[in-house]
Amino acid sequence: MITDLNEQQQIAVTTTEGPLLVIAGAGSGKTRVLTTRIAYLINDLGIDPSNVLAITFTNKAAKEMKERVVNMLGPIAYKIQISTFHSFGLNVIRDNYALLGYKKEFTILDSDDSLLIVKRIIKDMNLDPKIYNPKAIRNRISSLKNDMVSPDEFSKFAMSDYDNITVEVYRKYQSKLETNNSLDFDDLLLKPIELFNSHKEILTEYQERFKYILIDEYQDTNEVQYMLTKMLAAKNKNICVVGDESQSIYAFRGSNYRNILNFEKDYKGSNIILLEQNYRSTKTILNAANDVIKNNKQRKDKNLWTENDEGDKIIYRKCLDEKDEALYITREINKLVADGTDYEDIVVLYRTNAQSRNIEEALLRENIPYKVIGSFYFYNRKEIKDLISYLKLIYNNDDDVSLARVINTPKRGIGAKSIEQLVLTANITGSSMFDSIVSGKELKFKEMILDLQKKSESLSLTELVEEVLTVTGLRNELEAEQSLEAEARLENLEEFKSITKNFEERNGIISLSEFLEEISLVSDVEEYKDNTNVVTLMTIHSAKGLEFDNVFVAGMEEGVFPHSRCQTSDDELEEERRLCYVAITRARKKLWLVGAKRRMLFGLESTNPTSRFIKEISDEYIDKEMPDNLFAPTKKASPMSNLDTNVDYKVGEKIIHTAFGEGIIVSVEKSIINIAFPHPVGIKTIMKGHKSIRKV
Repeated sequence: MITDLNEQQQIAVTTTEGPLLVIAGAGSGKTRVLTTRIAYLINDLGIDPSNVLAITFTNKAAKEMKERVVNMLGPIAYKIQISTFHSFGLNVIRDNYALLGYKKEFTILDSDDSLLIVKRIIKDMNLDPKIYNPKAIRNRISSLKNDMVSPDEFSKFAMSDYDNITVEVYRKYQSKLETNNSLDFDDLLLKPIELFNSHKEILTEYQERFKYILIDEYQDTNEVQYMLTKMLAAKNKNICVVGDESQSIYAFRGSNYRNILNFEKDYKGSNIILLEQNYRSTKTILNAANDVIKNNKQRKDKNLWTENDEGDKIIYRKCLDEKDEALYITREINKLVADGTDYEDIVVLYRTNAQSRNIEEALLRENIPYKVIGSFYFYNRKEIKDLISYLKLIYNNDDDVSLARVINTPKRGIGAKSIEQLVLTANITGSSMFDSIVSGKELKFKEMILDLQKKSESLSLTELVEEVLTVTGLRNELEAEQSLEAEARLENLEEFKSITKNFEERNGIISLSEFLEEISLVSDVEEYKDNTNVVTLMTIHSAKGLEFDNVFVAGMEEGVFPHSRCQTSDDELEEERRLCYVAITRARKKLWLVGAKRRMLFGLESTNPTSRFIKEISDEYIDKEMPDNLFAPTKKASPMSNLDTNVDYKVGEKIIHTAFGEGIIVSVEKSIINIAFPHPVGIKTIMKGHKSIRKV
């Protein structure tokens, strides 16, 4: 294994004692280094697998790392804790819940649940939500938690009435979580630190257990993650952090790239290794990335290089406006596909989600299949959240958020006034809403939950889900609706049983608590779709860690990319430049940087200069010429070439699609129609009058 690595990678693997900082440039094989280092510790040095802790940021990355290590070491690798920060924190809380003041049946709130609690508190305080925006206050609370600032500590620095209100909402929010025996996502990191500070002997236990610590993407750590890492590594100091400050792009989430720059100060006598050989991109693409990032002052001095081919020049095109930009991108995609490229090898990146609309419309006109990453995830669909809320309430009766969501879902005659009375009673008595139920239709609901709770002790996970769908009426309500939309929602509920079966087959018989914990940690769930060979659309932030043969970056103008807000802040401009560096280094073979002379965005039309990032790339790596015939109509790419604009459509009409068969129009918008097709196709968005469809 080690002999297959380059010299710098080998040093990173075999330097095991003391603190080690590995600066890993884009595409330099950092995951391979991390997994080989873990295998080396266990196979070559005889370290007990349970003494190794490896932490990364996403479930996807943790799963990939675990699979690689298992392939290297076999079943013994399952004794290694390889997880996200939040998964690690949850394990600590689960093992020490009583010391933290929780009952065993605690539940974890997602961001929507947290927001709902904040909304209720603001309402109870008779505050104007237009002034005291619930989402803004929820985000402020989250930021304070990640900076390890309590309500009392924040009150000392409150400078305005708004700050004082935020303090009070923060206090009430924390009190509500405690009453509900619930934690939010931020607590999964904050509570272990509170535990370690108040029980030093427990911290010592974890320090002695995890003698070798590996942290991936260290440049993305925030204050609470940084502190948790520092506490765990304080005794043995055998800590290896891997990252690249040039790819730190999550300041808006609280990440601090200075953590990686200050590693040598935090850990005296650190070894430092630079991984500069790139295995992903062409020489031209890497040289362009180096040209851009060297303009940042806050960075480690490194220079990516590769033994790969020189590659094509980067193509820069400045189009007339955002519609022509989208048209140009679709033309280039059609050329790639005509030359044998698969759709799945193409990605279109943009700075903000709002830029995707025109690109989507252009792809629809040309009937180019695509998916938008980060649009609407499976676990965020209403019917799925309803089902999960039932499961949470069965497990933890004190979960007010879940109870309020499902007590009248499906409708069972429990109105808003009845629910408000339960909230009021719970607030007065300091109990949960569930405990406040003593009569009426609410009592029948309570008895149903208690009955399901009893049944959950003898049913498998999948059997319990089936029982919930039947007993609660969720299934009957959708079946009675007899619409294609209801059928699609019903199919999603049935698909949920596929998820529980998968958990059971993978882990054996598992408890409801384990299942709820695992799905609560899923923050990077992919859509359940069969459309693998499609063009991918996503923001640059979403593209971190991914790579594609062909990459288009749209919106290369001042005010769009770099974003307008960075004009007065050097720190924010450097963050934007790191984002550009990430965008460029997603490309393996070909890269297009595309902008517009004028652009309508957020309802405002503006004329912006070319992005400074274009100017920072040397002319030898980029083709900046503007062809005269760029916008001349062609038979292939004309916006109307595949459309019949004379066709009129109405909701309820039947349609035949050349690939999907018969469907029914469920909505008609300006230039598009939404058509519901039978399972597994579902609802598709298609341009009016497209040649692929006809009326029955």
